[in-house]
Amino acid sequence: MTTTRQWLLNGHPRGRGIAEDDFKLVETELGDPGEGEMLLKTQFLGFDPAQKGWMENIADYVAPMNIGDVMRGSGICEVVASHNPKFAVGDLVFGTTGWTEYLIHDGEGLSKVQTELSPTAVMSVLGTTGLTAYCGLFKVGKPVAGDTVLVSGAAGATGSIVGQLAKIAGCRAVGIAGGPEKCQWLVEEAGYDAAIDYKAGNVKEQIKEHCPRGVDVIYDNVGGTILNDMLSQIATGARVVICGGISRYETGNLPAGPENYFNLVFRRGTMAGFIVLDWANEFPALRKRLEGFVKDGSLKYQEDIQEGFENAPDTLQRLFSGKNRGKQMLKI
Repeated sequence: MTTTRQWLLNGHPRGRGIAEDDFKLVETELGDPGEGEMLLKTQFLGFDPAQKGWMENIADYVAPMNIGDVMRGSGICEVVASHNPKFAVGDLVFGTTGWTEYLIHDGEGLSKVQTELSPTAVMSVLGTTGLTAYCGLFKVGKPVAGDTVLVSGAAGATGSIVGQLAKIAGCRAVGIAGGPEKCQWLVEEAGYDAAIDYKAGNVKEQIKEHCPRGVDVIYDNVGGTILNDMLSQIATGARVVICGGISRYETGNLPAGPENYFNLVFRRGTMAGFIVLDWANEFPALRKRLEGFVKDGSLKYQEDIQEGFENAPDTLQRLFSGKNRGKQMLKI
């Protein structure tokens, strides 16, 4: 028997921000792994804004979560006991594991950590974060050299990678972020051509200044008024990629349609959303490509690693207060 702590879902935060009592910390006993199963010890947990949608049961591309379920999330785990021929004791694996210190797993959906970078890269630049940036930009946005790419939430884990990939593709990259520190990091470290501080106001005028020929590709992680301002400045034939809408997460409501959507007609533009899982069969090859960009110095990434299993709820909250720098993780 193995004793483990787990965080359980204790509330559906619809129409409001996440509250402390939306989670419940419990201690439970796990049996021994059966045939084909493993006992895993969680080393790191990964956090994404989409987790709030899972808690709300708004996202229909994943199974609904019930009160009392182990909170869903990604993790990196060490195999400490194995009756599965695909995985040996000592292997590091990653995938959907949930907020638990230990778990029994049959290995379905898990992958071995195989990278020359830090193991945590499989949840950041080589994980859903980097894959979402790559697929959204190239599969949906389809930039060509010389395009202007405008990214909202640009200092976030996904947004910061989008701009760098745009630069690799020969584009001009302009990012929107909150505060001078984040904007400075975008230009000096992430290599964006320009950064717009939405907290300084007059976002629309700042976009006009930094995108004088209009915007060819919008990569939106925010929604709301920021998306409205970006749509007002699109170029003819623009592609608008809808990745996230973090502006809605504190209310839980789906955002109202953008007021400037008719500019898509005037500019013959297109707008499309996507789910990165649609390209899951390409993930191994895309991870190798992204790792190559990191190794040759053309792609930088940030990881914000907090510590302590008891801090999992607070670590998730960092995503919605703007405290995180890069991919949010928790070291167990």
